[in-house]
Amino acid sequence: MKFKRSAGTLLHPTSLPGKYGIGDLGHEAYNFINFLESAGQNLWQVFPLGPTGYGDSPYQCFSAFAGNPLLISPDLLAEEDLLSLADLNSAPRGNAHNIDYGAVINYKNDLLKKAFSNFKAQGKKISEDFYNKNKYWLEDYSIFMAVKQHHGGCLWTEWSEDIAFREEGAVAKWKEKLSNDVEFQLFLQDTFNKQWSNIKQYANSKGIEVVGDLPIFIAYDSSDLWANRSLFTVDKKGKLETVAGVPPDYFSPTGQLWGNPLYRWDVMEKDDFAWWKKRFTKMFELVDIVRIDHFRGFDAFWEIPGDALTAQTGKWIKAPGEKLFQSINEHLGNVPIIAEDLGIITKEVTALREKFNFPGMRIIQFAFGSEGEKRFLPHNFETNTVVYSGSHDNDTTRGFFDKERESNSEVYQHAQKYLDYYGNDLCSEVIKAAYSSVADIVIIPMQDMLSLGSDARMNFPGKLGGNWGWRFTWEQVYEGLAFKYKTMSELFDRPPKEEEIAEIEVEDK
Repeated sequence: MKFKRSAGTLLHPTSLPGKYGIGDLGHEAYNFINFLESAGQNLWQVFPLGPTGYGDSPYQCFSAFAGNPLLISPDLLAEEDLLSLADLNSAPRGNAHNIDYGAVINYKNDLLKKAFSNFKAQGKKISEDFYNKNKYWLEDYSIFMAVKQHHGGCLWTEWSEDIAFREEGAVAKWKEKLSNDVEFQLFLQDTFNKQWSNIKQYANSKGIEVVGDLPIFIAYDSSDLWANRSLFTVDKKGKLETVAGVPPDYFSPTGQLWGNPLYRWDVMEKDDFAWWKKRFTKMFELVDIVRIDHFRGFDAFWEIPGDALTAQTGKWIKAPGEKLFQSINEHLGNVPIIAEDLGIITKEVTALREKFNFPGMRIIQFAFGSEGEKRFLPHNFETNTVVYSGSHDNDTTRGFFDKERESNSEVYQHAQKYLDYYGNDLCSEVIKAAYSSVADIVIIPMQDMLSLGSDARMNFPGKLGGNWGWRFTWEQVYEGLAFKYKTMSELFDRPPKEEEIAEIEVEDK
């Protein structure tokens, strides 16, 4: 699919302002959409929206289909008379710029249980339409979460053996035994769906499309694996036979051992990738554009023995990416997909991306210095590209340059020379270079729009704990910021003028 020239902002809803310890889908989300509109932005990119587990990473979710209950807005629940003002006054008083997940999870779980109790007392029911449309994943997920909580949150392989391995009659037995807990999970998903659908509709009404994120692999501790073991590389007792990761490279001499189960692609091909069709169908209900994380894994993936201590003993295995995306196109049409093609990319991966006309990604922060990625320099861009100043997995752009400036590094000197700028705000110059480039899409993390330092970094790959917590406040949005970005969007034709769009459409035909 051909993308028009666009400008967007990367911000996960957890990073929104608000008084409940974590960003949510309430009024501040609507305020943020209004800000995006005033700033001339026509894309809003988010991380995966699923329910997070240990480590709070949106890339390790209990389901590839469900929504994160932590994003449910207490204010909107109160407007439905499901919570009282007294319920809302006990919110954790933490750092407005960082999420204390422990306190937030406890507070929100109690709040959501109160809302559910009131929901039942008022004789309300979840949406039949939502239930019937999502039954294919919703029933398994709701039972999975209810049983998981019954067992103190431990891994599914540590549950009572009958339900852990779905012995005959066990699912029905536990569904009845934990009926109220299962109903609570259904309530949470129905509520999330309603609040998120309203957010997406509001964004679309403002001319803003939502860019979602699809991790290629699922989490081991997930309803996806528990309910569909035959599709993944685990044995009958749930032991991992092979796992995902990446091979050793310059940055990691032992590679990266991710530990996610791999797909049994041969099994998936037999029903023409039915599970993937359901997954993409659900994604395109939630968002307008899908970014696929670790796209190269659809061409070939690094297969590591399940008992390996490092990724060194892995090997490359071919994946049926072309067959999969052909099947997705036949099922959903020519859908808008962005391919995350960072890292070491082979000509076969590039060929797969180009066959389906998926735009790739470029991160300018990685481009500078003699060891930098030269294809990430703007003069090397192709039009079918999404350019970022930085990503959630690396330092903020200001933080990055602050460190490089301290040592007057070769990277810093190259950036100054390339951008023809010798002041102290290289972050703004990188953003301007992204906007003025030929890349069809530019997306800037909110931290970089606000020119924030390293304390606003979102994630440190490989670091246990302390990630995914950053939030902004409206006090950080200085007067004139929206005007600055609206001016850049107009100056660099993001989006192009109507007559230019007409020309593009003619060329496409």
